[in-house]
Amino acid sequence: MTERSNGAPNVLIIDDEAGILDSLRILLKNEGFVPHVALGGKAGLDQIESLSPDIVLSDVRMPTVGGLQVLSAARQRDPNTPVILMTAQATLQSAMQAVNEGAFYYIQKPFRNDELVAILRRAAEHRQLRVENSSLKQEIRRRDKHVGSRPIGNSRNWLDVLRLAETVAPTESTVLIQGESGTGKEVIARYIHELSQRNDGAFLSINCGALPESLLESELFGHVKGSFTGAVKDKSGLFTAAAKGTFFLDEIGETTPATQVKLLRVLQHREVIPVGATEAQPIDTRLLAATNRDLEEEIRRGIFRRDLYYRLNVIAIYLPPLRERRDDISLLAGAFGGQWLEILVAITASALLIVRP
Repeated sequence: MTERSNGAPNVLIIDDEAGILDSLRILLKNEGFVPHVALGGKAGLDQIESLSPDIVLSDVRMPTVGGLQVLSAARQRDPNTPVILMTAQATLQSAMQAVNEGAFYYIQKPFRNDELVAILRRAAEHRQLRVENSSLKQEIRRRDKHVGSRPIGNSRNWLDVLRLAETVAPTESTVLIQGESGTGKEVIARYIHELSQRNDGAFLSINCGALPESLLESELFGHVKGSFTGAVKDKSGLFTAAAKGTFFLDEIGETTPATQVKLLRVLQHREVIPVGATEAQPIDTRLLAATNRDLEEEIRRGIFRRDLYYRLNVIAIYLPPLRERRDDISLLAGAFGGQWLEILVAITASALLIVRP
């Protein structure tokens, strides 16, 4: 969202007459708003995407793109954005249509300046209430998930891990999860995702050590048709597939130097270039990574890139092995004991079938 001056709301003014835009811009600036102007509906649509305004004030009758199209685009971009429509040819039917489609207010030209300013102030209050309401609902959902899905364990060092995960979850920071194999790195990654602002999006993961370099890059970044033998059609990579969600790179210490260079570009520029393509594609996903290796030692040995390590290690979480959290053994045994018993019974039954004469 565009930077605000002293918390003043951004107002995007859309009209096809430059003189009206200038007058409204001066009026709104003097009244404490942060005005932005767009000459015509098409320019208005572009600025709705780039500015993410708090309030939209638009004329109804404009060439090519009219006020109702502006209303639809603004509501689709952010349902909390109040849209005020202006027209010199108001009818009861057009006013009802605008309100039914979600307009906050429908004002007829010419109007008094104080009337418009009062409507804008109400619109700003309306948006603030809607945003606060959405935030409260999201926080309630986050706490409910927190209570229901908290990873098992009461030992002090494990609770320290959970508190750190809960602190970083609402941020967009990249997190590097370190620990021995079997310590629950993916469990913590999923927990962070569930408590994040992206929990409505997908959680995707890949084990970087399980695939050869060429196949790993195709899975990560995607590829275009004909880029290699067997590439019969374009394919999106997991970075793209995890849009609005979280992508977990497990065992990132297993990646080759060539793949590390490409991962560094993703973190620096927030974009990927599919295998065989020439144009970059922007991505919108949060990255979590994990490793059971000592990456600082790998850097000293020249195996892992130092610049990639610093990009990944924005926030570090170290998971203690179970031998350092013995108080949790009985809890884990109780939680998973029933599942292990079922597995043991199934294995025993299979063995009996195999040896039966």
